[in-house]
Amino acid sequence: MLEHAQKQYHINISKGEVGKYCILPGDPARCEQIASFLDNPHHVSTNREYTVYNGTLAGETVTVCSTGIGGPSTAIAVEELAACGATTMIRVGTCGGIATKVCAGDVVIASGAVRQDGTSHEYAPSEFPAVPDTDVLFALKKAAENAEFPHHTGVVQSKDSFYGQHSPARMPIARQLEEKWEAWKRLGVLASEMEASTLFTVGASLNLRCGAVFLCVWNQERYNAGLDSKDDEAHDTEKAILCAIEAIRILIENSSV
Repeated sequence: MLEHAQKQYHINISKGEVGKYCILPGDPARCEQIASFLDNPHHVSTNREYTVYNGTLAGETVTVCSTGIGGPSTAIAVEELAACGATTMIRVGTCGGIATKVCAGDVVIASGAVRQDGTSHEYAPSEFPAVPDTDVLFALKKAAENAEFPHHTGVVQSKDSFYGQHSPARMPIARQLEEKWEAWKRLGVLASEMEASTLFTVGASLNLRCGAVFLCVWNQERYNAGLDSKDDEAHDTEKAILCAIEAIRILIENSSV
């Protein structure tokens, strides 16, 4: 029944009402800010955690759609945007640092994601890697370089439980959580977030081009090592937003060459 509905059930839009290029923040409140960097921005729809704006960039329609927090709601947004005609999606959000070289305020670009989530396993076996599209990854890296933002490119961890990361010791499976966290540190994982593995895996199943860029809010490992204080936090996501906007511009320009 849902496949034949005129409007998508959750994001409340129809085929043709989105652009091929989409920017996906988690927070609905960030959609208007992101859309303000586009030409002719306008609100399209709001339903549940999904707020949608459209604008134009280099002659192409670009859609901004919030996903809410975590894999389940992200997968819904990706599925329904793809059903409406989207083909390229860039996640823009925040992360917490793991590698001590990642400082608050740095940009993190995901070259892959640890699939410590549940949703992606509904789409692909655990052996399947969660990785971005190469063209999108390179465009994001080029955008950060052009803007001279401090940035890092590498693997991020995607988890389902925010408090499982921040308060693992009080969880009934504390030992398991802490052992995995130590593994991610030893493997050089850059940061922790909650959506990239779902985006990359669902995107692969739908033959989409996907990427992800984050602002590091804080790094608990730097704090634990005495490198930062509790006040060393960053919350302005503009650098990550600008990287996504410029990356889409690069992708549009390259598609017309």
